Amino acid sequence: MSDNTLMGVICINKHEGVTSHTIVNMVRRLYNTKQVGHTGTLDPMATGVLPVMVGRAVKASEYLTAEDKGYIAEMKLGIITDTGDITGNIISQNSNTPSYEEVKEAVNCFIGNIKQTPPMYSALKVNGQKLVDLARKGIEVERNARDIFIKDIKLEQVYNSNSEYRLAVECSKGTYIRTLCTDIGEKLGCGAVMTKLSRTKSGGFDIKNSYTIQQLEEMTEEERIKLLRPIDLLFSDIDEVILPPFFERLARCGVEIYLKKIGISPNDAPENTRFKLCGANGFFALGEVRSFPDGMAIKPIKQFVIK
Repeated sequence: MSDNTLMGVICINKHEGVTSHTIVNMVRRLYNTKQVGHTGTLDPMATGVLPVMVGRAVKASEYLTAEDKGYIAEMKLGIITDTGDITGNIISQNSNTPSYEEVKEAVNCFIGNIKQTPPMYSALKVNGQKLVDLARKGIEVERNARDIFIKDIKLEQVYNSNSEYRLAVECSKGTYIRTLCTDIGEKLGCGAVMTKLSRTKSGGFDIKNSYTIQQLEEMTEEERIKLLRPIDLLFSDIDEVILPPFFERLARCGVEIYLKKIGISPNDAPENTRFKLCGANGFFALGEVRSFPDGMAIKPIKQFVIK
């Protein structure tokens, strides 16, 4: 199958010890296409859900919107490292372990809308440079705290230890679980590091419907292609508009579709609102509401399915 016809999303269950970029290269080989990208970086020590775009689906990357995430992490109290996780250099240790009730009370303080400062050991760029690259050179730069939302944290004591806990976290995009662990440790006054991390959910993708690289390697090319899921799953949080045939033809030609012509009130679709544009055969483009001299209209901004 050529790069012109191959298109879809495969949810990879990333294994530990490799970068997200390594996974992309593996998928390139398995699907025999250079057109492969991922929707969100996982650290080498992390495992779990990594949605990977294959073929023409990579065109969606610049338009992806914020999606909720789900994680299961393990946290060890009494240790502070330079990276915020167990792989880093130990800065200090503390043997005074708080009680389970104290830990739970501290954890609950992080549920809701909070501010979080991105860690230095992250792929976030400042002035064109990755923070992790600067951190490895011993350079620390100021980072602005960002607004994030923690929907829920479930706490569980593990290994019959007063210092080791499992966190099941539901959160907004942009949340750093390592930082969440270190912030909890700071609030408790004893320090904490993340020791394990698995992403269980990313938008419409779930660990239950993910495949390991090993599983894909054991399949035939035909079986792998059948696993590619529709690209519109990447836009699971965007409403769809089903266009009548006449307006579908216009949209496929890049012509704007006035809201009043398809029965959408401008009050329900302010400027910059995005829609999945669907026709007789389903999703084919992403559109955005813009202001024109004759009123508000949906302008097709990216075609994914070309007849």
